[in-house]
Amino acid sequence: MLSTINEFVSTVLFTALGYQVTLLELTAVIASLIGVWLGTTGKQIMWPWWGLSSALYGWLFLNYDLYSSAALQAVFIAAAIWGWFGWGPKGAISKNLSWVKRAVIFGGGFVTWLVITPWLISLGAAAAQPDAFGLVFSVIAQALMVLEYRENWMLWFIVDALYVALYWSQDLKFTSLLYVLFTAIAIRGWINWQKLYRPEC
Repeated sequence: MLSTINEFVSTVLFTALGYQVTLLELTAVIASLIGVWLGTTGKQIMWPWWGLSSALYGWLFLNYDLYSSAALQAVFIAAAIWGWFGWGPKGAISKNLSWVKRAVIFGGGFVTWLVITPWLISLGAAAAQPDAFGLVFSVIAQALMVLEYRENWMLWFIVDALYVALYWSQDLKFTSLLYVLFTAIAIRGWINWQKLYRPEC
């Protein structure tokens, strides 16, 4: 069983521009791309894909010592369960945050990022500062998505753009290219969720 797991992690399917793409990374990329694209539609079916891709990426990131990125996947799995039951068959009904709530949430995110970065550095985490930023603001974006706030896509755009550079620098080039697509998909999500918008009472 252990040898089968190790084979899944390390089997190289193909090489592109000198970069070896493993079975694990390719499977994670495909599941993640499906989940994120479905997220732009606001449909409940996105959540199982979100959970599957998160489990696969958690495994991949642990192999690269990206501890924040790996821990984030556990948050995504929990959010997938929460979102599945929270949205229900109706899917998302988009809302907007007030400017005060935006300031409080984003300000709290920056403070949290500044607090956890030194701790990650002490653990020997790779690329601790950008990885911690991604962790904090991905958690916020994920919570906003589950709660059906349109601003989640604004945050996903920022975080995904950061992850393009981070994963490229950590030699996860195939995943980095995926995040280029995610950055573009975040724009589509912002536009699509405007159509789902319903003012809060």
